Amino acid sequence: MARIDGKTVWITGASSGIGEELAYQLASKNCRLILSARRKEALEEVRNSCINKSNVFVLPLDVTEFSIMEKKVKEAIELVGKIDILINNAGISQRSLIAETDFSVYQKMIDVDYLGTVALTKAILPYFVAQKSGHFITVSSLMGKFSSPYRSGYCGAKHALHGFFDALRMEHEKDNIDVTMICPGFVNTNIAKSALTGNGSAQGKNDKATANGISTTKLSRKMIRAIEKKSYEAYIGGKETKGVYVKRFFPKLLHKLVLKSEVK
Repeated sequence: MARIDGKTVWITGASSGIGEELAYQLASKNCRLILSARRKEALEEVRNSCINKSNVFVLPLDVTEFSIMEKKVKEAIELVGKIDILINNAGISQRSLIAETDFSVYQKMIDVDYLGTVALTKAILPYFVAQKSGHFITVSSLMGKFSSPYRSGYCGAKHALHGFFDALRMEHEKDNIDVTMICPGFVNTNIAKSALTGNGSAQGKNDKATANGISTTKLSRKMIRAIEKKSYEAYIGGKETKGVYVKRFFPKLLHKLVLKSEVK
């Protein structure tokens, strides 16, 4: 097992939720951190709350600005010299029926949850190849393994991430580059409040399943353990994680179980 202590880690979506909690836990492990998200002020607040904040750097980033990714990677390298781990955590969710969802919402989901991650990954890949080491951590979802009503765009984008990163893992194993897909279930964050509805506006309220989800503290601890083990995939959450295995062996049963569950 490769300890994460002392590693240099770049976290996207670091201004709140999972990314924020990861910053605190990794800072306590003496990691050197780059924190990225759109809101610089929020990132500065997270940085100031970290232990050893002198080892924490802020680099504002909008993952939908694909054309500036190479520039941002250069800025990151200039800040810290070498990056060991990239945690692709930035993303948004969705809560709307397919028939009631504008096509523009699907475009936004793909831009943020898929193409933004791909763009940043491709930009940093040459550096990982050159240094003959690197670890991509991508926060997917259980919805990247099976689907649910009201989340069609989110599920589609998360499924796409698995296809891309499985290929990357195969192509660059020879370069000592690792890929870990983190698949959380329900986590108690603001993801449901900021989820896009059919017209592209934020839902603005939490849902029961998300509110009753595991804490970001518990998720982050298990996530760090999976990173250190260099797991290919990690399913983290409550009983909903069993859906991955039910889908594999009993897909019709999972279909019925999901339809009976509270998914909105």
